[in-house]
Amino acid sequence: MADTPFKGSIGTPFIELQSVDSTNNYALTQVHAGLAPHGSSFFAHEQFAGKGQRGRVWNSEKDRSIITSIVFDPRPLSVSNQFQLSACIALSTCQFLENYAGEDTRIKWPNDLYWQDRKAGGILIENIIGGITAEGKPGTGWQWAIAGIGININQGEFPEGLTNPVSLKQITGKHYEPVRLAKELYNQVDKNWKTLAKDGFENIYVSYLDRLYKKGQSVKFKKGSRVFDATIKKVSRDGLLIVQHAMEEEFRTGDVEWMLFS
Repeated sequence: MADTPFKGSIGTPFIELQSVDSTNNYALTQVHAGLAPHGSSFFAHEQFAGKGQRGRVWNSEKDRSIITSIVFDPRPLSVSNQFQLSACIALSTCQFLENYAGEDTRIKWPNDLYWQDRKAGGILIENIIGGITAEGKPGTGWQWAIAGIGININQGEFPEGLTNPVSLKQITGKHYEPVRLAKELYNQVDKNWKTLAKDGFENIYVSYLDRLYKKGQSVKFKKGSRVFDATIKKVSRDGLLIVQHAMEEEFRTGDVEWMLFS
């Protein structure tokens, strides 16, 4: 990987918001205004129109979650290596939660954080291709990535309609200070990001696969009208889920739906 100087630490600057529609929206606005350098981290005590995958909403009541968005200048990575950043962030989030919840913490492809068979958090990465560079010039490549991370922390109960959610408080029986935990999360992301930028993807990739949810197990999936059982083998280096049944298949994000609780 190219020798690119580090541009600053993840979590610096740290911007604390009392209430916001979406930390990703806020961060994107700041990036477009030239006010959010690499490492900028936006933390919200309350979020009322947060973004999830496939148009879903991730809301959070006051001081019950880590709700944060981190700004990355993704160089030295290329656009074709977007999964490397995704895996780095997922691994960092999993390692952070492991420190409190133990080894039952796993990464559910493509973007969820699970404890046992319950969802503890999620990640949404939005990219700016082209646009404006960190130097304020017109860009043509991968200029920015906004990584939105949500982790359930202090919830004792959840709204109806959510499928098997869990909070750190439910796992450990303890109450936590989300701001303090968010700063621990930034430190873990910063460590893995610098490993990725300096040493390449291999160590991140191996650690990611070690924590892959349901690896080696049979899972029911749905692709369109087709429902099938397949054993999860791994995730490829470019982010494809590889499963085995009568034949081996690969799926991109959004291709299949997990049917865990049907």
